[in-house]
Amino acid sequence: MNEKKELIGLLKEELSSYLKELGEPSFRTKQIWQWVYFYGKTDFHEMTNLSKNLRLKLEQNFILSRPKIITSQQSVDKTKKWLLEFNDGQRIETVYIPETDRGAVCISTQIGCAMGCRFCHTGSQKLTRDLTAGEIISQFMVARDEYKEWNIEGEKRKLSNIVLMGMGEPLQNYDNVVKAVKILTDGEGIGISKRRITLSTSGIIPYIRDIDRDLGVKLAISLHASNNEQRSQIMPINKKYPLPELLQVCHEYQENHGGYITFEYLMLKDFNDKISHAEELAMLMKKYQINAKFNLIAFNPWPGCDYKPSSNNRIHAFSQKLQDYGYAAPIRTARGQDILAACGQLKSEKEKI
Repeated sequence: MNEKKELIGLLKEELSSYLKELGEPSFRTKQIWQWVYFYGKTDFHEMTNLSKNLRLKLEQNFILSRPKIITSQQSVDKTKKWLLEFNDGQRIETVYIPETDRGAVCISTQIGCAMGCRFCHTGSQKLTRDLTAGEIISQFMVARDEYKEWNIEGEKRKLSNIVLMGMGEPLQNYDNVVKAVKILTDGEGIGISKRRITLSTSGIIPYIRDIDRDLGVKLAISLHASNNEQRSQIMPINKKYPLPELLQVCHEYQENHGGYITFEYLMLKDFNDKISHAEELAMLMKKYQINAKFNLIAFNPWPGCDYKPSSNNRIHAFSQKLQDYGYAAPIRTARGQDILAACGQLKSEKEKI
């Protein structure tokens, strides 16, 4: 090993292989893993059950970096947003959304996004690069640092869930996301249950077929329209992977996985929020035999966007119509709007600071 290797993001077998090169036995892997991912240590010299010689070897050959917190903002509703900078100077945003007795960390998977959805602030920032597995994981580690949630029992943690629906399209960075989820869910480290991780995609069909096999996490589809023509107007990806094909793959996924699929539906005034749209959605689900849950999301305005939020009355009427057809359709409470931390508002340009 010539140059120092970033330890965060290495799978156990990769770490074990590097330790073997350094003449260390494989059981050291578990010890180091627990120091990094259970205790959250960032200094090798604090790993007290390792010999001084091994700690020196680790310091000479590895780094344990966290992204730098450039800004930290807290909303009036206690939602917290961090602007984080990686070693190459690139930046992303990560959000923590608290509930009464738990909360979700919204993690980014890319710097920028190539999807170009017309309603999304992140999509107006072009894709710069994918995040590494370590950079994906380290966002959650920053949140644990901030809330001092290392080395405590799971039921006492506020940071209970992870949603892969920050900046970027997770399925366009598939290999790194798979690797990150394996590390995040490892029971000897961070130990988040797969049932508490949700991956949100705009509909990259080839990879949806692989999610259950490779990840085993919950699936959420960014739908936002009730027919193919309308979806193509606001989501360019729909031209490559049309709505009928997407729903057929969702049906196949559910046949294998069971449970329900969450469909995220952004309520855009006078575009997709009529009762006829709700009826059209219900008919689509019945046609493709999908056990669906709809998350209705009030649109979060951002500077330069032409779309407006639907009225509360229209959103509630839309929800009721879906419920009349037998589908759960909760209205997601907008969180962190005052700090641009809500759905579709994340952006990371340097001129923000």
